[in-house]
Parts: sequence; C-alpha cells; structure tokens
Amino acid sequence: MTGMKQTKIAGLATVYAATLMLCGMVALMGCEKEITVDLPVAEAKIVVEGTIYNDQPPVLFLSWSQGYFEPTSLSDIGNLYIGDPAVQASIAVDGTVYPLILICAADLPEALQLEAAAALGVALETLVALDLCAYTSPTLIGVPGKQYRLEIAYQGQQLTCDTKIPELVSLDSVWFDVISTLPDDSLGFLFANVTDPDTLGNCYRWFAKRINHYPANFPDYANQQKDMSFIAPIGSTTDDQFFNGLSFEFAYYRGTSPNSVKEDDLNGERGFYKRGDTVVVRGACIDRRAFQFISNMEEQTANQGSPFAVPFNLPTTVVGGLGAFIGYAASYDTVICQ
Repeated sequence: MTGMKQTKIAGLATVYAATLMLCGMVALMGCEKEITVDLPVAEAKIVVEGTIYNDQPPVLFLSWSQGYFEPTSLSDIGNLYIGDPAVQASIAVDGTVYPLILICAADLPEALQLEAAAALGVALETLVALDLCAYTSPTLIGVPGKQYRLEIAYQGQQLTCDTKIPELVSLDSVWFDVISTLPDDSLGFLFANVTDPDTLGNCYRWFAKRINHYPANFPDYANQQKDMSFIAPIGSTTDDQFFNGLSFEFAYYRGTSPNSVKEDDLNGERGFYKRGDTVVVRGACIDRRAFQFISNMEEQTANQGSPFAVPFNLPTTVVGGLGAFIGYAASYDTVICQ
C-alpha cells in the first residue's frame, strides 16, 4: 500500500509540473509582439590611414566612417574614400610645414598604377574601379628620431595627430626553418634575432613579402609574384616589457592578405613559408601609441564574429577623428628558404 501511495504522489507531481509548464508556455505566447528598434544614425567622422617610413614620403588615405548596419558593396566602399582637392592637409616637422597634395589612381600612368596596386595590396582592377586617392608630399622624407604633426581641415572638421619615427633597431639575423612535426617537410616559419636597447618602451612590428613566383601547377596565378605587398600577420606587434635590453629569438608564421582566395592561403600551406620561397622581411620600430592602436586593431580583427569576444571601441591616435598616423623606422632583410 505504501508503494502504491508513493507512485500516486509521484504521478500527481508529474502532472502538476507539466500543467505549470503548459501554463507558462501559454502565458509567453500571449505576450508575443513585434518590437521595432530604432537604430541611431552614426555620426560621419573622417578616418585617417596614414604612414611615414624612414627614407620615404608620407602616404595618407582619408575616408568617412560608416555605421555598422550600412551597406558594404564595392561602390559603397569606394564612395567612403575622400579624394577632394578641397582637403587641407599638411605635416609639420622641425618648424617646417609640408602641404600634402592629392594623387588619384586615374591620374597615374598604367605602370605606376600597377606599382601603386602592389604597394597597397589590391588588384589593379580594384584600384582603378575605386579610383583610390592618396595625399602625400614628395619633398618630405621620413627621418628616424623626428616628430611629425599632421593637420587636416575638411568640411568643418579639424583633425590633428602626432607621431614619431623612432630610432632604428635592425634585426640581427633572419632565417627559415622547417617544422619537423608537419607531414610536409618543406613547410616552416621565419625566425629572427634582435637585440633590444636598454631603454624600456621600444615597440616593434613585423612584415614580410614573398617575391618569388607561383609555379605552373597554380594555373590561376602561374608566374605571378606570390605577394604583391608586405603583409603583417595577426600579432605582428610586440613591446620590450619582458626582454628590455636583451637579445632574443622569435618566430612568425606567414600572414595572408584579407579575403585571399589563393590556393596556398586556403590549403595546408596556409600560414607557412615553403622551401623555394624568397622572402623580404621588413622589421619596423614604432612608438608606443602606434603599438597600442595596432595591437588593439589586430585583437579586434582576430575576435571578429566570435560570440564570446569582449566588445570594445578601437582607440584612435587622431584628435577630432578616427584612425592613426604612424611613423615607422624600418630595415629590410631577404631570406631564401632552403
């Protein structure tokens, strides 16, 4: 009798729980209604993408910021770039002011268009279709140790940005080594050694470019140079917080161009250099503000699309706008992977 009573009580409890669940579902269904969210209109701000390297003139791209939910077709992106002679831009160094002039892709002869596309890492067709424009000063050449101040005035917006080309710290040595644990013993990473000065706060960035050509078994890219521009892999920056004043060895994997559809960027060779590659390495010194901007930008890029990433606003080095103007002290080494 006791067992029958317990079974009856358990059954009643199950029925009660099911009834509560059903009532809850009905209540929730009765509360359904459409919710319309009015998204705020993003304020359009000028975005600066500027660099100045030692022994080179500055290159500056300007564009308008875009709201997160706004369209992103090729024509829409092209319309964001600012190529207007009305832009007043200049760079001051050592008391001398250098006005920046506007140069657009359509103004260049075809040979220079090809060089510009290679430098920017975009297809020639894209460069011409968007008619990308840049601001520069051929008479201003970057010098290590100099401070540069950028000033921009356009459509009522005033922007300023300061940067410095640090003193040059060259890589001591660079070499290629295969990764023995891989099934393909022709793949590996680039390794380097550098001696950090005994002054805390030095920051570095790594770029590399393969200048050899694809073989015939890459039909879509046969005889084309593997990398048309220097590529910085995710995690390309570091500071000397943990190795100040020391010589240290490090390694980097091969970075890929954004949205690349090349075979070796999609198969098992992705991220690796290969025996037979000839690679030009650009090791660069940057100031602290540039390091913070780039490292945050790369962190946000790496987390893109992850539902577990912590959202944050990318810092800017530009007062009155967005983006960065960055000074680089760069040295170059060539490595033959063998």
